[in-house]
Amino acid sequence: MKKIINEPSAVVDEMIKGMVFAYDGLIERLPETNVIHRTHSHNGKVGLVSGGGSGHEPSHAGFVGKGMLSAAVCGEVFTSPTPDQILEAIKVSDEGNGVFMIVKNYSGDIMNFEMAKDLADMEDISVDFVVVDDDIAVEDSTYTAGKRGIAGTVLVHKILGAAAEEGASLTEIKTLADKLVPAIKSIGVALTPATNPEVGKPGFDIGDDEIEFGVGIHGEPGYRREKLQPSKDLAAELVHQLKKEFQWSADEEYALLINGMGATPLMEQFVFTNDVHQLLAQDELALSFKKVGDYMTSIDMAGLSVTLVKLEDPKWLAYLNAPVTTISW
Repeated sequence: MKKIINEPSAVVDEMIKGMVFAYDGLIERLPETNVIHRTHSHNGKVGLVSGGGSGHEPSHAGFVGKGMLSAAVCGEVFTSPTPDQILEAIKVSDEGNGVFMIVKNYSGDIMNFEMAKDLADMEDISVDFVVVDDDIAVEDSTYTAGKRGIAGTVLVHKILGAAAEEGASLTEIKTLADKLVPAIKSIGVALTPATNPEVGKPGFDIGDDEIEFGVGIHGEPGYRREKLQPSKDLAAELVHQLKKEFQWSADEEYALLINGMGATPLMEQFVFTNDVHQLLAQDELALSFKKVGDYMTSIDMAGLSVTLVKLEDPKWLAYLNAPVTTISW
């Protein structure tokens, strides 16, 4: 294992220290916790909290700031944060009008965020949440009942964050979230596994000439393994799967996110983006919003994912384009 770290057990703590030092005008660490929260002055609006295991950077701490998340909870690598840490994130995010939590669909995350909600209820903080399950690759995979939550979660942060910044109530944000999440679908492909620094070895084995469609962001199994193919063939497979799910028609309006998994150079991401664009153009989809880069990674996994959002409400596009002040958007 070759990594630029010190003690593997200290990775998360030292990562957080480095992050808040580098962006000290934007974010702060809540003392005695792994909670990162925004520094701009409170304005009485609904707070947004997300989080999960570390190793997916810039998710979720990179999206803390004005217009997106109020706070993010950093669990240990690929491990859900504990309820007491989540509760601290809720408390620091509460400005008097409640807190909304964005939770990826993993069993540990759901259990711990729900427990934190119960604890917050006892402190008279109004809390609601949505579970993001955008990964169409498989159902009932490792750590998951139902579909996994992956890169589409970042677009939920953005849209709900803009709504909160606009002054939406907790009830209004919950209604928006429940309509938005079913309109988001993602699927990925991996070329190499991730190596958790606390484990010291790759999370799964794959041949040098192989790829796996549908691998999860923690290295969970996908749906098919094949020999390495040109980018245009990888794009064709992933777009085909998305088309089956959406059953789209010409002129429908979508947002597109091409997400790198951590070790895929931007050169390759843009080659792949070009291939995806050509396929979607053939079907005459209107791509009103496009974004490419590393937004939800899997440590050092080589691969990428495609997320599409069917823009069922014109406000969603306005929310995607609304200005934010964060590290990584």
